[in-house]
Amino acid sequence: MNNTTFIVRAAHWPEEMAALRLVRNRVFVEEQKVPVALEWDDKDAHALHLLALDHDNRPIGTVRLLRTGQIGRMAVLPEWRGKGVGKALLSKLLAETRRNNDVALYLNAQVQVVKFYAQFGFIARGELFREAGILHQRMEISADD
Repeated sequence: MNNTTFIVRAAHWPEEMAALRLVRNRVFVEEQKVPVALEWDDKDAHALHLLALDHDNRPIGTVRLLRTGQIGRMAVLPEWRGKGVGKALLSKLLAETRRNNDVALYLNAQVQVVKFYAQFGFIARGELFREAGILHQRMEISADD
């Protein structure tokens, strides 16, 4: 096994809250300086969460899907970026959603990752806006794309 081996699986809130929070705190709060009060909300308890784990079962990435169809809180630890973790998280989330849901999906992408989401079929909609002080673009994909 090498140091780029990882798995992606569903995670259950609150049992795995610590692992999910570890990744999001490091990426959003520490690295991107998102205020703690904006990062944590009451939506986690009702969301579908996916968790990426390295070969030692340590959390390295996460994403959540709200019942409204909003994908968010996608984060990959810096040392794991560029190794397919984000693609694996989003691919699994889209596969799960297509099997179990017919709601249109959307997300608010940080502008530097718009191209990442576009390769999955997400389309930019509307004007750029700031969220937590970071420039974002709303992107959408239909349930049958």
